[in-house]
Amino acid sequence: MNVMELRGVTKDYGRGRGVFDLSLTIAQGDSLGYLGPNGAGKTTTIRQMMGFTRPGKGTVRVFGKDPFGCAEVQKRIGYLPGETAFPGDMTGDAFLRFVAGLKGVRDMKRANELRERFELDGRTRLKKMSKGTRQKVALICAFLHDPELYLLDEPTSGLDPLMQHRFAELVAEERGRGKTILLSSHLFEEIERLCGRAAILRAGRIVACEQMEEMQKSRSRIFHIVFHAEDAAEAFLRVFPAAQRQEKEIFLTVPQTDAERVLRLAVTYGVEDLTVRAQTLEELFLHYYDGGQA
Repeated sequence: MNVMELRGVTKDYGRGRGVFDLSLTIAQGDSLGYLGPNGAGKTTTIRQMMGFTRPGKGTVRVFGKDPFGCAEVQKRIGYLPGETAFPGDMTGDAFLRFVAGLKGVRDMKRANELRERFELDGRTRLKKMSKGTRQKVALICAFLHDPELYLLDEPTSGLDPLMQHRFAELVAEERGRGKTILLSSHLFEEIERLCGRAAILRAGRIVACEQMEEMQKSRSRIFHIVFHAEDAAEAFLRVFPAAQRQEKEIFLTVPQTDAERVLRLAVTYGVEDLTVRAQTLEELFLHYYDGGQA
């Protein structure tokens, strides 16, 4: 069952800003990481999903309905905006009670559990809280009504490493309960750890969308080879001219399918030292922004 479907969605704000011909499907229980720099269209996409704006072209369906102005759909979503705005004179606790009332939550047990998890002192007025503390309030608001779908835009912004870890634990628990999650983040390790699938957005268009496991398998391999002699490095370079050489050292990035060939050739020429690692998700992401893909 698909929780969310975007078909050919375009929202053009001019000067290349917005999203263009965007198609994306998120199934029940899916956890999708949404990657892209500022201005790529991540927040615009999420606002379409929330029903805050209508697309210029295409269709958006959440739980099978058009989310635009649909309170029934929005009640089933835990939404964390990228930029939060609070009534400054309210305390954190008062605001949580206010949000709970809007969402029809009478029992504050889950909200109190989340307050303890994130060590929130809700007695302070919101305008006097630090950015990290306000982010805790926003997170609790998104999770307190136990929604079916989470739309989280830069959720760990301002959180210290301990709170980031606790957030990761919470997301893992929600995934285990079969909740559906879309997580927009600049933290590549966070996406890799928490999401089963990743979509890369460039200039308002999705340029890659794959299962994380498949992405891991398809990533390039990065070699650092130190040969016993410089002439061996020169001979290796003739076979792999794309490599970079510094005296006896070779630096080379190849597709995973070529890794075994590199290893065999390196051993033949006499290796003093060799390290190999898989391309990180961040390096794969940058590949799409440095001319690697259109």
